[in-house]
Amino acid sequence: MQIGSIAATFGIALILDRAVPGLLAETLPKADRIVIAKSARTLSLYRGSQVIKDYPIQLGGNPIGHKQYEGDARTPEGDYEIDWRNRRSRFHLSLHISYPNVDDQRRARALGHDPGGNIMIHGVPNGLGVFAWIFSRRDWTEGCVAVGNVAIEEIWLAVDDGTAVQIEG
Repeated sequence: MQIGSIAATFGIALILDRAVPGLLAETLPKADRIVIAKSARTLSLYRGSQVIKDYPIQLGGNPIGHKQYEGDARTPEGDYEIDWRNRRSRFHLSLHISYPNVDDQRRARALGHDPGGNIMIHGVPNGLGVFAWIFSRRDWTEGCVAVGNVAIEEIWLAVDDGTAVQIEG
């Protein structure tokens, strides 16, 4: 009986992990730009010159400087856009940033490396939403921009594919 109870509890936790952030998320106006300030650890949604909302972020384990190549645990810097989204990500939703651009590819190849390319804005790993507070205390991604699950729900709805992303050092 204990194993069944544990499995049922875990199953309920997984369902809540997926459902609750969407219920708590605010409906925001559409944003036309995302500004990520790595040094301030913030992601800001903009409509024109107005900030719609700011979010705290976590970055890769080696956050200072521009991403040089796949595996360096850095988040790129520069001008990109949201070019696709993944509802079935291994994280709570994910929005793909259009890294690498032509300059990024050239720089990485000159160093003899692959530039990588799976840079996302995403929530915490699926099933671990209850532990989001642990993830918010340190940089933990491989170069992505992580936000809380409620935040990614809001961002997901506020931006369309093609939304400009400006990543500052």
